[in-house]
Amino acid sequence: MKLVVLYHPKSDHGGIVEDYAQDYLRSRNKKLELVSLETRDGAATATLYDVTQYPAILAMAGDGSLQYMWQGMPLPQMSALDPSSLEIQPAQANAGLAAAKV
Repeated sequence: MKLVVLYHPKSDHGGIVEDYAQDYLRSRNKKLELVSLETRDGAATATLYDVTQYPAILAMAGDGSLQYMWQGMPLPQMSALDPSSLEIQPAQANAGLAAAKV
């Protein structure tokens, strides 16, 4: 599963997202792909997956199909991004967060 974070690097949440990605790498030994919404790829990805709030974390299968999405702040707990957590219903894994299983 690929985890992509769409965000605005120069916004208020830019530093928070970058710190979150570094903490995720340290604690899980896995990298989050940070994608700026100020690039063509970032804007196209947001449009393709109908992202309306930022930052957004997209959990995608190997074929690029969207499995889960978290939008807006606060960011989800890191354990919610683990593949084992994604097997349960998003409401249970992310109570109170804007998460959706697609």
